[in-house]
Amino acid sequence: MINPIKDASGELREILMSAVGRLVSEGKIEAVPLPAFNIEIPQDKSHGDFASNIAMAFARPLKNAPRKIAEMITDAVILDGTSFERSEIAGPGFINFFLSKRWFSKVVADVCTEKENYGRTDTGAGKSVLVEFVSANPTGPMHIGNARGGAIGDCLSSVLSWAGYDVKREFYVNDAGNQIEKFGKSLDLRYEQLCSADGQAMIQKYPDNEELCQAIYNDAEAFPMPEDVYLGADIIAHAKNFYDKNGSSYMDKPEEERREALVSEALPKNIAKLESDLLKYRIEYDNWFRESSLHNSGAVKDIIELLKKSGHTYEQEGALWFRSTDFGDEKDRVLVRANGVPTYFVPDIAYHYNKLVIRGFDTAIDILGADHHGYIPRMKGAMQALGVDPDRLEMIIMQMVRLVKDGETYKLSKRSGKAVTLETLLDEIPIDAARFFFNLREANSQFEFDLDLAIEQSSKNPVYYVQYAHARICSIIKNLEAEGYPCEMLSADKLDILETSEERELIRYIASLPNTVDAAAKDRDPAKITRYSQELATLFHKFYDKCRIKGADEPVLKARLCLCEAVKTALENTLGILNITCPEKM
Repeated sequence: MINPIKDASGELREILMSAVGRLVSEGKIEAVPLPAFNIEIPQDKSHGDFASNIAMAFARPLKNAPRKIAEMITDAVILDGTSFERSEIAGPGFINFFLSKRWFSKVVADVCTEKENYGRTDTGAGKSVLVEFVSANPTGPMHIGNARGGAIGDCLSSVLSWAGYDVKREFYVNDAGNQIEKFGKSLDLRYEQLCSADGQAMIQKYPDNEELCQAIYNDAEAFPMPEDVYLGADIIAHAKNFYDKNGSSYMDKPEEERREALVSEALPKNIAKLESDLLKYRIEYDNWFRESSLHNSGAVKDIIELLKKSGHTYEQEGALWFRSTDFGDEKDRVLVRANGVPTYFVPDIAYHYNKLVIRGFDTAIDILGADHHGYIPRMKGAMQALGVDPDRLEMIIMQMVRLVKDGETYKLSKRSGKAVTLETLLDEIPIDAARFFFNLREANSQFEFDLDLAIEQSSKNPVYYVQYAHARICSIIKNLEAEGYPCEMLSADKLDILETSEERELIRYIASLPNTVDAAAKDRDPAKITRYSQELATLFHKFYDKCRIKGADEPVLKARLCLCEAVKTALENTLGILNITCPEKM
């Protein structure tokens, strides 16, 4: 794995430390403890490719002016045979360093050699990370927020994998508790309505199931529903499917048995639909973890006992409480109600304990909706109460999405009773655009999704712009190969001819991909990858407009073709992290 920027920075640190050692051995400065100093990349490249404040850091211990110390250090540094060709002193004592021609040449050669592995790092050192995302309620279809969470979670998982972590993707299926009871009640009410005289009349009037479901949904007077149930047309569709198989036979059975049968019929179909929609979205999970397994295995009961033993629980009015205020929560939380039924909080604690202790992941990351801010301190507090380092549990809060079309807030719903879903979104726009757009901003930022822009085939559309850069390179390589100039692997010395400002700016940016991957992994922010791809495309177009390839002298032509191949590799790997296609023609 190569990391040109990191390697050059490390090499410069050694150069500076050797220079200081040389000055000490020659008696030019005192042997004082080496102070901490920085090596940075200046924004303004006229100030060098790297800069260090080492002279300023030495000013106090050496009791000398920083600029004087900088002069001694620059006199002592040996740059021959290194990645640097010269240095200069700036301001009060900063030392700027300029990369050598050979460094730029070597970057291009190394990228072309590394190919599909370029950009990978070993920063994660194989530490295990479980990323849980989407985890949509299986009682209905996935909404637009799940679409954003899916893109962010999947791309973050990929970023972490590229940074050297051992990553697993997981979907937590809430197939137990209040939402399933609510699901069963909703299905039961709709089934009873279908079995009623009014329902039978509707079935006769509307032989098409979709029209039937919509008609019943719209006729709230004849088919009323209470507020504490799911009201979507999909509930009616499930009830109708159950009716088609069983007729009204279940009306003679006890309510509990009827509801259980309805849920057993509908829930697996919903879960299968979640999985198929996510696969269409190019998201494949390593594991689908069912909440019911925690109840069936006794893990929920076990976690209650462990919390009791922790000393952070108490009983009040017959209920068991977790003293979450001990860990910064705004109020204590009920674990077990007075009727003996655990709250949703308990299986959630058991689930996270399972991640970090039972399965032993080094880190667990949850992608959560904007309404989960209060969830963080109580869950981290529960982990701490159980003896688990709370920093091993990370929660990324994702803000809401506003869909825009023609400059106005847009409802994707084509008919009432059907919410804005992942499925309807992907009917409107390409998958590439959805995945790219949802990763244009950090998860915790509000996001405005422009549906018109997502399908526009112009440079205004960021994903089209990046893909076009890749297609343009493929066309350049193919056309020149047809003219007798195949893209060849060149040695670094033959690439030294790449020395225009546009070429060097482009190479410098290609070199930053491994650092960008590390930064995206560290900050848990895949948006850094989309921004990288956009800037790389911009720099390539700038290079191509200024630096002629076809018609250039043969050595220049071949070197620039090799540079095109390096850009192509960086674009493919970047879009590969995002699981976005790289078309060769557009």
